[in-house]
Amino acid sequence: MSANMMRAVVQDGFGGPEVLRIERVPRPVPLPTEVLVRVHAAGINPVDWKTRGGTGMAGLLGEPPFTLGWDVSGVVEEVGFGVTTLKAGDEVYGMPWFPRVANAYAEYVTAPARQWARKPATIDHVHAAAVPLAALTAWQAVVDTAQVQAGQRVLITAAAGGVGHFAVQFARHLGAHVIATASAARHPWLKELGAGESIDYTTTRFEDAVAGVDVVIDLVGDAHDQTSTRSLKVLRPGGLLVAIPAGVSAELAQAAEATGVRVTPFLVEPDGTALAAIAGLIDAGEVAVEVEETFPLEQAGTAHARGEAGRTRGKLVLTVTN
Repeated sequence: MSANMMRAVVQDGFGGPEVLRIERVPRPVPLPTEVLVRVHAAGINPVDWKTRGGTGMAGLLGEPPFTLGWDVSGVVEEVGFGVTTLKAGDEVYGMPWFPRVANAYAEYVTAPARQWARKPATIDHVHAAAVPLAALTAWQAVVDTAQVQAGQRVLITAAAGGVGHFAVQFARHLGAHVIATASAARHPWLKELGAGESIDYTTTRFEDAVAGVDVVIDLVGDAHDQTSTRSLKVLRPGGLLVAIPAGVSAELAQAAEATGVRVTPFLVEPDGTALAAIAGLIDAGEVAVEVEETFPLEQAGTAHARGEAGRTRGKLVLTVTN
């Protein structure tokens, strides 16, 4: 293959996993303040398959063709003019460009140097690629938006998923009492991560089992059994619901006001500084990263089908470079 070409997963139209295919495309060149990263692994997130199908970030990306993916772990290959924080050979991880196109399902990506951080030293590229989007979502929701404090009661829905398992650990790290919703089989694992209580959503309505919560991190949304609206019932007066998957509808905002609680929409942003802090927690043994399964780049469609089937513990990851 020519040195100025690379493999990438491309889709020419919206649809099911079958629209994803491998193609040879030009290798990107870093602009000033950017770095070129050789991708070793790329994480997969629900926003990826939603966007592939025409929802998610499709409205921002426009019509295909494009390459999906925002989670990257790899090695800096080249730095653009003005970059002083990274150099060729540095191992980095990041969530570049979100919610714009980042082209992570490829052998190389370019992005501003300050959207990257040095990869946690104690984990490999596969596990590092599982971190950025999910962990930044959890960090920015728990730490920056909700500003969770020691002693607070925090309910986290879909706690065994990619974002959820990080949110449990960050809230526990801050000293909160964590209440997690997940199937019963996940409860022992969530206890290891720091959940003080776990509710089996398949048998119990969480609003029947818990009350007086300071913060709800809702990772399910109203599209699934009115989870966001139901979350309002468990909050104390003045408590906060961070509604992540679908934001805040007019109906949800009105219900929150009538109930005397607060609600906010949320969308994750690139943040190299937060990724550096998260890497520190991972290297200190304070935060664990769960990868359920890996797939080669050529099997991106298979990986999407696996993710869409649901019930994933932690993350799915594409391996790109050995």
